[in-house]
Amino acid sequence: MAPPAAKTRPAKRPRLTPLDALMQAAECLKTLAHPHRLRMVQMLLQGRYTVRELAEACGIPSHMASEHLRLMQRCGFLTSEKEGRKAYYQIVEKHLSSIMACIEARFGGKNG
Repeated sequence: MAPPAAKTRPAKRPRLTPLDALMQAAECLKTLAHPHRLRMVQMLLQGRYTVRELAEACGIPSHMASEHLRLMQRCGFLTSEKEGRKAYYQIVEKHLSSIMACIEARFGGKNG
């Protein structure tokens, strides 16, 4: 019986993202890694919401919701638009829907 064939490496080097870009990605993923922020992203993927509406959905005070939104805005995930005295938040990072779809598929969907 012949020995198993040795695994060979591909002739080409794998295409890799530059490390500085991966560091930036890791920081933004850390920002997302909070249950209240994930809930806010879920909601914002379905429409525009005020701080108060997002805070109520998460069961937290508005000032805490504002801080979560500020952090996500700093990563370029969100934008806000003033209408009168209210600011409405919305998603600007189109890839968040793919990230959230993976999270929902792995951890139980949109219930709760």
